Amino acid sequence: VFESWAGSDLFRILAGEPALTIIPNLLVSGVLTILFSLTLMIWAIWFVERKHAGWVLIGLSLLLLLVGGGFGPPLLGTIVGATATRIHAPLRWWRTRLAGRPQQLLAAIWPWAFAAAVAAWLSLFPGTIVVDYFFGLERQELLVSLTILVAFVSLLLAIVTALAHDLRRVEPQRKPALSS
Repeated sequence: VFESWAGSDLFRILAGEPALTIIPNLLVSGVLTILFSLTLMIWAIWFVERKHAGWVLIGLSLLLLLVGGGFGPPLLGTIVGATATRIHAPLRWWRTRLAGRPQQLLAAIWPWAFAAAVAAWLSLFPGTIVVDYFFGLERQELLVSLTILVAFVSLLLAIVTALAHDLRRVEPQRKPALSS
């Protein structure tokens, strides 16, 4: 276990972001972290709609964790991968639990939940670093902890509201009744 950004005053607010690796050489670990990060990014952008893309994202996230990618990015990648397993999948479980008015409400707030999640993640990185650099913060641990919490909660809210939005857009195909 080590600090992935050790020695940088710019990233001190994030406490160097702890990471772990099973690779005994930090140089090799760093190179592998960059390679797995790029692979994960490319897969998430261009191949996410493939049949088992979500599972590949989860696997790449776990590999990223093991080679020194920190704890946050692999956790985020695993959440995104788990969500990606539902692309083009029937949403029966969600359809029964999000019926009627709750579904309408969640579907309606989807754009706002998505915007809140993007804003929260940008507030975490690079937002907290920029604010600390220019203004210096006394209770930086509290700011970072709250921002991380808001970022993950808003991400989960964005996922649930997106599922509700998809349920509203893709109604189940009904077979026409047989006429006599």
